[in-house]
Amino acid sequence: MKTDNTRPTTLHDQLLALSVEAGRIRAELESSTLKLPKETANNLRYLQSTLEQIGEKIELFQKEHSNMLALAEVGQVINSSLELDEVLRIVMDNIVRLTKAERGFLMLRNEQGEMITRIARNWEMESINSSEKNVSRTIVQRVIDSGESIVTTNAQEDQRFVGQESIVAFNLRSILCVPLKVKNELIGVIYADNRIRAGIFAESERDLLEAFANQAAVAIDNARLFSSLKQTLEEVTALKNLMDNVFASIASGVITADVQDQITLANKAAETILGASTQEIIGHRLNEALASAAIELEPYLTEIRKSDKPIVDFEINHNLPKRGWVNWRLILSPLKDGAQKTQGVAIVLDDLTERKKLEAQRRLFERMVSPAVIEQLDPNSLQLGGKRTEITALFADIRGFTTYSESMPPEKLVSILNRYLAAMAEAVLAQEGTIDKFMGDAIMAWFNAPVPQKDHTLRAVKTALAIRDSVENLYKELPKDSHLAFGVGIHCGDAVLGLIGTERRLEYTAISDTVNTAKRIQENSAMNQILISREAYERVEKQVKAKPHANMNVKGKTQPIEVYEVLGLK
Repeated sequence: MKTDNTRPTTLHDQLLALSVEAGRIRAELESSTLKLPKETANNLRYLQSTLEQIGEKIELFQKEHSNMLALAEVGQVINSSLELDEVLRIVMDNIVRLTKAERGFLMLRNEQGEMITRIARNWEMESINSSEKNVSRTIVQRVIDSGESIVTTNAQEDQRFVGQESIVAFNLRSILCVPLKVKNELIGVIYADNRIRAGIFAESERDLLEAFANQAAVAIDNARLFSSLKQTLEEVTALKNLMDNVFASIASGVITADVQDQITLANKAAETILGASTQEIIGHRLNEALASAAIELEPYLTEIRKSDKPIVDFEINHNLPKRGWVNWRLILSPLKDGAQKTQGVAIVLDDLTERKKLEAQRRLFERMVSPAVIEQLDPNSLQLGGKRTEITALFADIRGFTTYSESMPPEKLVSILNRYLAAMAEAVLAQEGTIDKFMGDAIMAWFNAPVPQKDHTLRAVKTALAIRDSVENLYKELPKDSHLAFGVGIHCGDAVLGLIGTERRLEYTAISDTVNTAKRIQENSAMNQILISREAYERVEKQVKAKPHANMNVKGKTQPIEVYEVLGLK
């Protein structure tokens, strides 16, 4: 009797070897000359059959055990990643490996409810190109409709699918298709097939794939949730970054505080306006961070807590320790959450200090220069030089002021001088004239520039008459020793109006012989007298009462100047 020295490696192999050995012994005994008892032969035959059955059961158990280990291993692998594409690839590669399929497809339902192939892999663990993605639409649709798995060992002969175009056209044979479900909701299907061999899949492969599909469905759903959460987080982060950028770019200071008045947020502008760092603002109470304005703010904060309504556009002026006196404009409003429940207060803060200073400077400038001139000037394109224009020039001065000043304290002298000059200036502005400058106790003005005025000479005469009336009114208010006289000279003609000086010190003025002539006429006028040149008189003789005055010989003129004294209007 020959023996095999090869040692079986598994229990199944050992049982199979024993069954073969029992059959060999029985066959040898039956063929020998020895008469084998019938009972012994039956026992050997039973032993052989029993060993074969035990071997088959062990083989089935080992296969199931192997599948369970494979499922556990695959479960760990597919749950090791939350990236959807990576999960899908792992799922399909393991399906093809476990079922020994030629191809594997995983289809998922999209947002429109359509079943779309998300990944297709072959037995070599490679992606399948589009030309090889032909599957049995009939079987896929049945699984979708029924929610039950389908397995066929040979689709070409399976009576359930006789005549189906996709099965015939693509020569499909072994097919296994199971649903992917999460909480009883079908999210997709897993489809595996073999176009060459029949009988690849059996009930055991179906059960295995169903068990695997349950794990895969959960992993896919988790990956989808993670992907959705990741996308949402990215969107929220992008939105937060955008809001932070917008918040940081707002020129107004923004401060929020909770119901305990503790500051929870402050932007860059708020730091600049308060002259404090973030650490000195956030986390501190409002009355600490805004200590210099706390007393002024408290009534407004009390009101907003009481009424739960915003308070807009109020200003406070206070002394900020690091900056000095500042002017703030504030808006206070309740800070509400999504449910419109008040969670604190929001403060919008604008620093008006520089603006107020500029406005004050402009008001001062407007008192020094005609507003009409200011409107004509473009700060971005100031150029030296001027433009030739016809004007009516007016000079007026206060008579007797030099003598008056000798016996008067400087403070009172300036006060009286300003009263007279103010009266003259108001008379010019009332007729929309342009005040060029104040020259000690005199004023220089012109009309018809920069805004054209057809009756500019008449406006100059009316201004002179208004000066006379204003001086008479001052006599009623001032003591007798402060009653001073005036003199006015008027002439019309061309002049050049523009900027003279340097880039560091500019003056907008009128330069011409017309201006000089008006000044000479004023210098030679008597007390409380209004004199105009013949050129000016000819323009207004129909509206003005005047009488001829003796011709004037003035400095700088070779010929006498013909003048008239204005008495009033007709």
